[in-house]
Amino acid sequence: MRIGELAARAGTTTRALRYYEARGLLPARRDEKGHRRYDEDDLGLLRQIRMLQDFGFELEETRPFVECLRAGHPQGDACPAPLVVYRRKLAELDALIGQLTAVRETVAGQLRRAERARDELAAEASVPGGPEPVCELGGQRS
Repeated sequence: MRIGELAARAGTTTRALRYYEARGLLPARRDEKGHRRYDEDDLGLLRQIRMLQDFGFELEETRPFVECLRAGHPQGDACPAPLVVYRRKLAELDALIGQLTAVRETVAGQLRRAERARDELAAEASVPGGPEPVCELGGQRS
């Protein structure tokens, strides 16, 4: 198949395919007229690359998976090198989850503090002679 058909079937652009070719991830085979030619195996490589990128893998991180497929394995993660990449990605994800959990706890604490402050202000406003609540956004009285 030609580059346009491969791009359409893989759900990408011809520009992306040329980039993958330049990076050595996609083979650069040409016919007698100099047109790029691809086969079903190339479509499999692209699907592997796209899936990994959808999961957050950088393009260069897909290389071991592509090389495993090129070595004849039906799955791009059946070789030792992709397992190393998976482990590294899981460690990165675990670190990000830890960071997000800490941020979530901070935001939840801020929300609890703000709700207490609002409740205290509302309680003071209900006391005769207490302050009237003021909207923080516009400075208007509620």
